[in-house]
Amino acid sequence: MAITGFSSSDVRLDQIGQAKISKLAPRPIQLQDTGLSEGFIADLIAKHLLSRGALSIAELSSLLALAGSIIEQILNFMRSEARIEVKPRAGQQQALSYSLTEAGRVSALDATMRSGYVGPAPVPLKHYAQVARAQTIHARSVAQSAMLAAFEDVVMERELLDKLGPSLNSGRAIFLYGGAGTGKTYISQKLSRLFFDLTLVPHAIAIDDIVVQVFDHQLHKVVTYDSGDERIMLDRGHDPRFHVCERPVAITGGELTPEMLEIRYDASTRLYEAPLQLKANNGMFIIDDMGRQRITPEALFNRWIVPLEEKRDYLDLGYGKHFSVPFDVVLIFSTNINPLELADEAFLRRIGYKIEFKPLSRDLYTRIWDDVCREYQVVCEPDVLDFVIRKLHAAQGVALLPCHPRDLVGMAVDHAVYSGEPRKITERHMQWAWDNYFVSADEYADSVDRQSYS
Repeated sequence: MAITGFSSSDVRLDQIGQAKISKLAPRPIQLQDTGLSEGFIADLIAKHLLSRGALSIAELSSLLALAGSIIEQILNFMRSEARIEVKPRAGQQQALSYSLTEAGRVSALDATMRSGYVGPAPVPLKHYAQVARAQTIHARSVAQSAMLAAFEDVVMERELLDKLGPSLNSGRAIFLYGGAGTGKTYISQKLSRLFFDLTLVPHAIAIDDIVVQVFDHQLHKVVTYDSGDERIMLDRGHDPRFHVCERPVAITGGELTPEMLEIRYDASTRLYEAPLQLKANNGMFIIDDMGRQRITPEALFNRWIVPLEEKRDYLDLGYGKHFSVPFDVVLIFSTNINPLELADEAFLRRIGYKIEFKPLSRDLYTRIWDDVCREYQVVCEPDVLDFVIRKLHAAQGVALLPCHPRDLVGMAVDHAVYSGEPRKITERHMQWAWDNYFVSADEYADSVDRQSYS
């Protein structure tokens, strides 16, 4: 899967947050509030009964994320069609259970052949679009003070920080470029700190009778809260068909294919899955290693031109059925390839901000070095850093990059521990780390030549 994210959170939603979420997506009380038809929900209940056997109203309410009163209304409808029957109470069981009749099994199998989705009731596309627009990630502006606070523990040029901040307020795509190891991926992920509010993510959305799953355990970070008795108190709580999550951050790299940006249908399971950008809605979508995907840069850029301009994405269910959804993401391209090798200037002008990441100054490199040494709890001889900068970096023409201190110090510590020496960095340790970290084309060629004549 070409996304990174989180599956759970210790963050808890307070009462003020709950009230805001509940206002944005109130809990459905009656069938018409769900936006779904009686027949649609009946088919979904039938599929649950087919896969799990007899279930009570409370169990079905939990599985479908719908109020018990709605479930009871649908069960009465299904009983009138002889699709279900009431099971007698067993032992100490208090609640009635419902199971499929033979006619109900046939109906459930038919529903399964049309759609393999078995889960919480989906949210209609129109309702989802309203919620997505109401919680847009572009609603709040990023101030300089917020940027400074968010990156207080990150060593970077102030000039770079003051470029990134305004780019987030633009609503346009952001193009980060610079050599490998200059911190583009690290910094772009840290930008999510600026969007710390919560968002509602539907488990699935319904386009007519087609269900497209949106919620992804690998990407969406769920926020827990105490719901109390809200399952039976119908005037409280938000619509449980939505998960309360932190704003998503989807990251994809060289593995990105054109198919991952479209609705995916699995014929074996008869399930539809949302594309990455839909899963990332109301959050950030970072395309890393731009230019190394299994899709041309021009095709990838072209894929986003219309969504960026219209703030909506156009998708296809595969049989001539098209629909649009809000396109509400902070879209970031990151590359270590010269931008002009990916697209011409006229095309790049349409992207928005182009921000270059450059090598570090000696002062910033030193600050990172000191931080890494403290983290590793190692003693560094006074002249070692000067040796690394002057005798290694400068002498061999290697730029000072933010990734180098952590990598080199880590390898030097590995060597010291292996040798049974105290956790103390010397010039010898650093020379060893340097020699095993960098690949010299000239030395490799000489080695190959020597082997060929041996």
